[in-house]
Amino acid sequence: MCGIVGYTGMQEAAPILLDGLKKLEYRGYDSAGIAVMKDEVICVSKASGRIANLCEKTEDGKAVPGCTGIGHTRWATHGAPTDTNAHPHMSNDGKFVVVHNGIIENYVTLREELIAKGYRFDSQTDTEVIVHLLEMYYDGNLKRTVIKASSRLQGSYALGVVCTDEPGKVIAAREYSPLIIGVGIGENYFASDVTALVSYTRNIIYLEDGEFAEITKDDVNVFDGTGHTINKKINRITWDIQAAEKGGYEHFMLKEIMEQPGAVKATITPRIKDGDIVLDDMDISEEYLKGINKIIITACGSAYYAGCAGKYAIESLCRIPVQTELASELRYSNPIIDEHTMLIVLSQSGETADTIAAMKECKARGAKLMAIVNVVGSTIAKLADYTIYTWAGPEIAVATTKGYTTQVAVLDLVALYIAKKLGRIDEAEFNRLLDEVQRLPKAIQDALDMNPNISSLAKKYHKAKALFFIGRNTDYAVALEGALKMKEISYIHAESYAAGELKHGTIALIEDHQPVISLCCNKSILEKTMSNIVEVKARGAEVLAVTVKDNQKIVSLADDVIYVPETETIFSAAVEIVPLQMLAYYVAKENGCDIDKPKNLAKSVTVE
Repeated sequence: MCGIVGYTGMQEAAPILLDGLKKLEYRGYDSAGIAVMKDEVICVSKASGRIANLCEKTEDGKAVPGCTGIGHTRWATHGAPTDTNAHPHMSNDGKFVVVHNGIIENYVTLREELIAKGYRFDSQTDTEVIVHLLEMYYDGNLKRTVIKASSRLQGSYALGVVCTDEPGKVIAAREYSPLIIGVGIGENYFASDVTALVSYTRNIIYLEDGEFAEITKDDVNVFDGTGHTINKKINRITWDIQAAEKGGYEHFMLKEIMEQPGAVKATITPRIKDGDIVLDDMDISEEYLKGINKIIITACGSAYYAGCAGKYAIESLCRIPVQTELASELRYSNPIIDEHTMLIVLSQSGETADTIAAMKECKARGAKLMAIVNVVGSTIAKLADYTIYTWAGPEIAVATTKGYTTQVAVLDLVALYIAKKLGRIDEAEFNRLLDEVQRLPKAIQDALDMNPNISSLAKKYHKAKALFFIGRNTDYAVALEGALKMKEISYIHAESYAAGELKHGTIALIEDHQPVISLCCNKSILEKTMSNIVEVKARGAEVLAVTVKDNQKIVSLADDVIYVPETETIFSAAVEIVPLQMLAYYVAKENGCDIDKPKNLAKSVTVE
C-alpha cells in the first residue's frame, strides 16, 4: 500500500512532493508527510488524515523551503494512523530521514537491538528501525551506509533516504516493492508509481529488486548491493497525464466504467492479426501445452474473480482442468504442482504481495507462469515466463472496473489461443468465437446504453442492510465480482451465492423485502435460475434480475430488470458485470460514500 515520492533539482521540492502524493492517493492511505532539505537542515512535516491536512499545515509547501525532499502516504500496518507514526522518520541525531513502502518482517529483533544500544524510538512503526540503522552504520559514506543498513532488512521495501551531510542527494532502494526513477533535465525524481511523475517527466528507469539509485539534480547512478554501477535503460511513458484525470466525470470510477469499451478494444484488437490470435511476442509450443495436465489461476480480489470467469472459457474450449485459487491461500497450501502445471496469474498493479509469493512457490515446484497484468515492468510481469499486458491504461479508482474487464478479455483470448494450438476446436468454430470476442467492446457499450434507469434503481436499493447476488455457472462467477463491487464502495453487506445452493442454508436469510440480485444471462440454465427466483420471491424477496435483452419470461417474475446484450455465454462476464458496476456506483453515491477511495482499502496491496 502507501506511496512514496522524491525530488531533487532547482525548484522548490515541497509543492512537487505534495502534488506527487496527491497523484498516489488511489493507493490508499491514512496519513502523509514530507521532509525537505535546505542547505544542511531537514524540515519534516506530517499529518494524519487526508493530504489536504498536510497541504494546510505546510501552506501548500511554502512553509517548507528547499530543493531536495521526500514524501510519503501511509496505510497503517504497525501503529495507529497518527502524526507520530506517519512518515518520514528522522534519526536521533537529525542527520537522516527515511520514507518506506513495504513491511520489515524482522523489525522486532532490530528494534530490540537498537534500543539496547541506546537509540530512542518515537513511533510504533516497523520503518523507524531503518533510520536508526543508518545512524548506527554511518561512516561518512552515505551510499555504503544505505547498502549496509538494507542488508539487515528482511521483508519488502522501497526506500527514499536523505542525509544532511550530502545536500542535494537522495538515495533510493528497492526490494520486493515497486520503485521507479524519473529522469529530467536539471532535476530527477523517484516514486512508487509513474502516475506521480508523468506531469514532470516521461523518462523512467525501473529499479529491480536489490538495486539502489543515487540521485542528484544532474545525474542518476544505479548500483547493486556491492556498490557496482548498473547500466539501466531509460523507458519512455507514452500515455498522457490527462488519462489519469477525471475528464469531466464526477469520479474516477465512473470515468473508468465508461472507458471500458475502449479499454477492452485496446486489449483485444492488437492481438488479432490476419484472423489469428497473436499474444505479444509469446509463442507457447504445442509440445508444452500437450504436456499440461492442469491449469491453476491465482490472484487476489477482483483479479481472482476475473479468473473465476475465465475458468469457464478455458475449460470449455481447451478441455484442460482449471482450478482457481486465492493467492493468499495458494502460497501456504503446499500445492500439488509440477512441471505439468501452468499457473496463470492476474494482477492489475503487478505488485500484489501474496500473488508474487504464490508465483515464487509455484515456480520453485516447476510450473510455467503466465502473467496477465496492466503495469509494464512490474514485479509480476518480470517473474513470469510469459506476460500479457492488458493495456487498460491507468486505473485511479481503488475499486477496479476496466482492470477486471480487460483481464477477462485476455483470458478469453488465451482460451481460444490454447484451444486452437491443441486442435480442440475446428477452424470454423474458432473463427466464430473470435468474432464473438471482437464484439465485446460494442456489447459493453450497449450494456451501458441500455440501462439509463440504474441511478433510479439505486434510489430504491441503497438503504438495504444486505444485498444477495445469485447465479449459476458463468452467472455465479459474475455475481462474485458484482457483490464485491457493491460492498467495497457502498459499504453495504453484499454476498454472492451459487443459486443452486440456496436450499442448503442461504434461503434461511430471505425475508420480506430482502433484495436479491439474480443474474440470468446463461441461457443453458435459465430455467433453473428462474426456479430460484420463484423460491426467494415466495419468501418475500424483492428481485432485481440481470438478463439478456428480450427475455420476457423474467419480466413476469422479477420486480426490476437490468438488460444486457446477448453475448456468447463463456465470454459474457465482461459484459454482464458492467451494469452491476454502475449499480454499485450509484448506490454508493446515494449513500454519500468516498467512491474513489473507499475506507480501509488500497489499490495495490504490497504487504500481506
